[in-house]
Amino acid sequence: MGFFLKMKIQELYHIFSNSSGVCTDSRKIEKDSIFFALKGANYNGNFFAEQAIQEGCSYAVIDDIEFKKNEQYILVNDVLECLQKLSIFHRKKLNCPVIGITGSNGKTTTKELMYIVLNTQYKTIATQGNLNNHIGVPLTLLSTPLNTEILIVEMGANQPGEIAFLSNIVKPDYGIITNIGKAHLKGFGGYEGVIKTKSELYNYIKKNGGKLFVNTKDKLLINLSKNIEQITYNNKSQFINANPFVHFTYDEIEISTQLIGSYNYPNLVAACCIGKYFGITISNCKKAIESYSPTNNRSQLKKSKSGNTLILDAYNANPSSMIVAIESLQQMNVKIKTAILGDMLELGNASLHEHQKIIELLKEFNFKNVLLVGEEFQKTTSSFPTFTNTDELKKWLRSNPIIDNTILLKGSRGIRLEELKNEL
Repeated sequence: MGFFLKMKIQELYHIFSNSSGVCTDSRKIEKDSIFFALKGANYNGNFFAEQAIQEGCSYAVIDDIEFKKNEQYILVNDVLECLQKLSIFHRKKLNCPVIGITGSNGKTTTKELMYIVLNTQYKTIATQGNLNNHIGVPLTLLSTPLNTEILIVEMGANQPGEIAFLSNIVKPDYGIITNIGKAHLKGFGGYEGVIKTKSELYNYIKKNGGKLFVNTKDKLLINLSKNIEQITYNNKSQFINANPFVHFTYDEIEISTQLIGSYNYPNLVAACCIGKYFGITISNCKKAIESYSPTNNRSQLKKSKSGNTLILDAYNANPSSMIVAIESLQQMNVKIKTAILGDMLELGNASLHEHQKIIELLKEFNFKNVLLVGEEFQKTTSSFPTFTNTDELKKWLRSNPIIDNTILLKGSRGIRLEELKNEL
């Protein structure tokens, strides 16, 4: 591709600058946008380029000459690589601090908290939803206006080298790793692979003279961030309780939140620290954080018609997040507790061992009311009722209703525990 592609990117960027943005889904077309015909295992965007043009796109970027009908179709060697290179070109035009965030647990919640705090004073842009991979990150950059004052980019990974790759696209000035836990072990080849991949963000920051935000209570992160310029957090705050919502102080100011679980405490403190670093007063941090209500099945508290209090944390699960969710339920001062837990996926050869550890933790805490869902939990040695899938548990609940309980729903997204809401 070489020189030709560089020229093409410059020309394409001129077109992009005069467009309404980019899109990759022909079902969600914005007028005068540029359609990128991405390909995947089960789809080929080139087939939808004509439809995108007909529905209002000004141009379509394709990588198959058979689909080029006129000058509105921009032919490149590889659409995905072109999208990534265009985002890098745009990144160079941005004149604002860029914060890169990754971690095994809590990165999306921390990102949202950082955003609402920083947005009280700055024109802040942050990753939407979970657009945090090799496609989502370029889309985040390309949706960032040139007058942005602070940009927060979430970076996810499920195999080695991905954070290094994304860091070279994002080029963050600041970095934060929320934590490093046992997530996506299958793709990483084990916990050491997770540590190595997540710390790729630290390596980028060190190499390029940036700064880190580091949790002083996390020994692993403290060790990995040695000899890198950093701002530490969790040393000017105090956890009060999480019954059920997290209460804490920062700089001696008490903050009451709408977030469930003590595991969210470090995420909240990180947002305060970063806000303070960029000149946001703690009183404004407090106002922003107290107004934040979680969505998308992440630490949500819901009341049901059966008098149950549902702690809905079914967006994702791995051994680290499962343990802290169970510990948080254990700490709650409520009469009756029930844990409905779904399989933790993508754990590879460690799956049986990690699921059995969850069983042992439940026994240690003397949990009586436990319902397990999934084929991985079925392989464990356990006396708790276990169901093959969520549909099977739904039928059981209709004959065995649960009322007046505090219920934790925690499992990987593929288990679909959120569908139990109407049964509880």
